[in-house]
Amino acid sequence: MKLGILKWGAPAAVLLAGLNGTLALAETSDKSGVSIELSTAEVVGDACRLSFVVQNGHGQDIVSSVYETVLFNTAGQVAKLTLLDFQDLPAGRLRVRQFQFSGLACSDISRVLINGADTCEGEGLPQGACDKGLTLSSLTDMELIG
Repeated sequence: MKLGILKWGAPAAVLLAGLNGTLALAETSDKSGVSIELSTAEVVGDACRLSFVVQNGHGQDIVSSVYETVLFNTAGQVAKLTLLDFQDLPAGRLRVRQFQFSGLACSDISRVLINGADTCEGEGLPQGACDKGLTLSSLTDMELIG
């Protein structure tokens, strides 16, 4: 199966940083590691757009972060295996990233699995910086697991 890398959505995505729950994410990210929160799931035409609030709790910037991600349908079967490019994650700062999945209804996605970091680059980062201490949460009906 060939994996494609999805790039984050429109610049307007940064407006989502003010959504309910962002403050909770900021408060729980005192430890080092990456925190990923599934903030919203919205229907856009024939696609499902997932918005994530991400924070890098390390003291160093992550200049490139790509996570292998699996979407499960309501029967628990794999609906999509893909790579999500979260791009740069500055140290201690919130970022919002959006990914759109054509041909998938949001109501048909029951769980999102962060299967591990495919790419994690940054000067001075400890080994496994994007996987170790990874904190996952969801404000949607979809479960975010890792």
